[in-house]
Amino acid sequence: MTEENEAAEAAPAPRSKKKLFIIIGVLVVLLATSGAAAWFFMGSDSETAEQVEETPAKPPVYLPLETFTVNLHDSEQFLQVDLTLEATEQAEIDAIKLHMPRIRSRLLTLLASKDAEELLGPEGKDKLAKEILAEINKPFDPKGKPQNIVDVLFTSFVIQ
Repeated sequence: MTEENEAAEAAPAPRSKKKLFIIIGVLVVLLATSGAAAWFFMGSDSETAEQVEETPAKPPVYLPLETFTVNLHDSEQFLQVDLTLEATEQAEIDAIKLHMPRIRSRLLTLLASKDAEELLGPEGKDKLAKEILAEINKPFDPKGKPQNIVDVLFTSFVIQ
């Protein structure tokens, strides 16, 4: 029996595999939850990007104005110009149409104050377009909100 006792003492006692299974189980749960969290956050970003891409941009709304013909400042020359306004909403165009006499008055006054020399180059036309845009976007009422016209396009521009 001494040999059996020695053999029993020499061989280590079998360890419980229960601890190993618990550690492996915890690791699997941690990996699964981190993977699910990563998928959720990355998936929601791509879904948001897809939703933004799916929403088409609104097409611009255009309003061509009647021809403006004015005598230029301090000369015998005149300017004949056709303009088209660009807006993002139909409501802006409707407001412009409602107040068209006021718009035409503002623009006629602005155009008549110009000299032919300052309008001949592209820089002069760009500056004029910005000034026209500023005049159009001024509020109609003293306490009213400004219009939201985004661009002024020249469709005809003649100085004689």
